[in-house]
Amino acid sequence: MFRPGIPLPSAHRTEAGQPRPVEGAQQPTAAERIRTLVESNGMASLSIPGVEDPDETGLSAPVCRTVTPDGDVLLLVSGDSAAARAAAHAQDDDLTVVMEITDVAPVSVPHRIRGRAWVAGWLTPVRNEQRAEAALLLAERHPVGELLGLGEALQPDPAPGLYGRTAWMMLRLEVGEGAVDDLWGAESVEPDDFADAAADPLVAHEAELLQHLHAAHSDQVRGLCTLLGDRRDVCGLRGRAVPVGLDRFGLRVRFTDAEEHTFDARFDFPEPVRDVAELRRAMHLLFEAAAE
Repeated sequence: MFRPGIPLPSAHRTEAGQPRPVEGAQQPTAAERIRTLVESNGMASLSIPGVEDPDETGLSAPVCRTVTPDGDVLLLVSGDSAAARAAAHAQDDDLTVVMEITDVAPVSVPHRIRGRAWVAGWLTPVRNEQRAEAALLLAERHPVGELLGLGEALQPDPAPGLYGRTAWMMLRLEVGEGAVDDLWGAESVEPDDFADAAADPLVAHEAELLQHLHAAHSDQVRGLCTLLGDRRDVCGLRGRAVPVGLDRFGLRVRFTDAEEHTFDARFDFPEPVRDVAELRRAMHLLFEAAAE
């Protein structure tokens, strides 16, 4: 097991009082959950042993990231960041780093942090002929328009002229190990498993979909109480139901009863969905079942 100099968490770290994982639900593997968070827009930070980053403007955080077919993580960072400076002066493969990604529910709910993922490995600049391929992959996965103009990104390190006067650098994180601590539980992942895993097909749309469910279909979400068996009375006059997670396997809803007791319930789809069109059909069947 790779040890980068910053120990990955071995204990379950969640907010106090956060609902426990749902027993018996279909669930993604730990590698898939980490891959999904890496491919998401969750807030990420980089920690390098012996390197302090006093930046408080947010420019030190990766602007966007994606995963190569080989399982490396590509990062676009400010050329003035501590990570860019350290990578530019390091010898190949001798700069270790831990990237931490915080997953925050896109709806207002108690215990809003859904989990964290850590990816540890070696950080190097993307140079020379690799730059074109890396820039294309970043633009394909995260088309951020004014932030990643391909012509600008192919300039010598760091790429000048992106996003006003800020210069940007593309970095490659060769994964040595990973860990995740989320609503499913805490697990570690080997680099081969991370490379072979796929992000959830709904990751790019999850935030928008959950916000839509909460704003436009709150009564139907609340109606899922009827599927809770002995706990169906949780949605009394003062009970609340908020959708807090959505993936190809199902919907997670956080219920709060009149006494402010909170728990999560998972509602599995009949079969995993592959896209938003299949999700619409699955949600329609779920709401129909609750209305019967």
